[in-house]
Order: sequence, then structure tokens, then C-alpha cells
Amino acid sequence: MLDKTKLRDDVARMTSDASDATPQSESKTFKAAFADLVRGWNQYELWLQLGWQDIKQRYRRSTLGPLWITIATGVMAVALGLLYSMLFQIDIAYFLPHVTVGFIIWGFLSGCINEGSNVFIDNEGLIKQLPSALSVHVYRLVWRQALFLAHNLVIWVILLIIFDIPVTWKMLMAIPALALLIINGVWVAMFFGIIATRFRDVAPLLEALVQLAFYVTPIVWTTETLKQQGGEVANRAMIAEINPLFHYLEIVRQPMVGGEAAAYHWWIVLACTFVGLGLALLTMRQWRFRVSYWV
Repeated sequence: MLDKTKLRDDVARMTSDASDATPQSESKTFKAAFADLVRGWNQYELWLQLGWQDIKQRYRRSTLGPLWITIATGVMAVALGLLYSMLFQIDIAYFLPHVTVGFIIWGFLSGCINEGSNVFIDNEGLIKQLPSALSVHVYRLVWRQALFLAHNLVIWVILLIIFDIPVTWKMLMAIPALALLIINGVWVAMFFGIIATRFRDVAPLLEALVQLAFYVTPIVWTTETLKQQGGEVANRAMIAEINPLFHYLEIVRQPMVGGEAAAYHWWIVLACTFVGLGLALLTMRQWRFRVSYWV
């Protein structure tokens, strides 16, 4: 059973040094915004514990606990993988890992976007009562999503065994790719979290857009299938290249299924990461001190 008194005491102890933090009266600078990110990172004991407690609280009194995450993702991936492999007449040994890994990565991306838009609203009590860095709540959310991702990776390991996918050194490229996903999860949650706290219509709008993005991103279909058909259909496959989420998927999915992501996927993701971090810092510089009044 969760010891709320102990957790409250731990939270108070880990934020006791926040009185030395940058005051709200300080001028708006990128240095102060970056300092918030650093200060929040240094409070890792706080957001690690809070994120872990989120998992325990969500599956409290459940027999399987977080394994329900894995089961739900696995069932959905297998069902859609089998269905679309028959519709597109694609070898199941190739298509099922493609769909499954796509689902796993998509779960992390959509979670950071959808839950990120409500990250400060959901933590209204902590924001008003605890003098911690604003980024603590973002790190907590991304850590929680990373735990979900880790649970779902069990499905990928099972697929490696079932389809006898060879384990090669190329798969190690998935590690820096996952690190990039996590970094992007931070700026996405911070940027949309601040914007959606000020404009409450942003959160439901993002949810609708994420749902739409799922269908236009090669998760349950492949660009190779469209290109093989030739003509206008092949040209439409090039439209998928405009979708940045496609490139995020590819740098992780290709190494995990035994392939190799093209270099341009990495360059596009790196460019989006730097632009996104810049937007997040700009947003923090302008409005981070107002979040406590908006929630």
C-alpha cells in the first residue's frame, strides 16, 4: 500500500533546496529557461519516484499490473498485423514485426503528446504547493512513458524468438534512436503543456490530430507496398516523407527489425529535435512563471 505520508515527506525533502531557485521577478532569458531544465533534472529523485508511483497507483489491486500494457499492445498489434498482411498480401514474418514495433513507438509518441498537453493541469496541486522546477513534471511524464515503452519491448523480444530474427550489431542503433525519442518527448510535453495550459482548447485538438496522424503514418501499412504498385499510388507514397513522425518511427523500427535506417531519417529527426528544443526554451522563457496562475 502506498505510504502517502512517507511520499509527502520525501517530496518535501527533495524540493527543500528550491528556495534558492530563480525568482519569478528575474528577467526573461533563455539562460533562466535552461536553468529550469537543469534544476529539474537534478531533482531526479523526485520525478523518478513520482513516475514510479504513477505506475503503481494506476494498477493498484490488479493481478497482472503493468503487464496489461503489454497484453493490450500485443493483442492490437497481432490483430492488425494479421489482418493487413492478408489484405496487402505481405509476408507475415516481415509485416508483423513492422506493425508491432510501430505500435510500441507510437504509444510513446502519442503518450508524450496527449498527456503532455495536460501535464501541468494534472499537476495543479504540486505546482501550487511545492517549489520545484517546472520541468520536474515533464520529466515525470516522460519517465512514466519510458516505463510503458520498456514493458512493451517484451513483445519485440518475443517476436525476435518466434520469427528467428537475427540479432546483429545494427540493432544497437536503436539505443541512440530511443534516446532521441526521449529528448523529443521532453520538449513536446513542455511546449504543448504550457500552450495547452493557457489555451484549454489545444488539448482536445491535439488528441484529434494525433488520432488522424496514426492513419497517415506508416504503422499498419508500408511505403514499400505503395511504391511497388507504381503510378500515382507510388507518388502518393512520397507524401509520407513529409510526415516527421514517419522518420521518428524509422530510426527506431528499422534497427529493431534487423534493417538499417537511411541517413536522411536521422538528419530530419535531429533537425526536428533542435527546432523543438528551441521552441520549448522560447516558450519557457516567455510563460513558465505564469503556469502556476493558469492551472
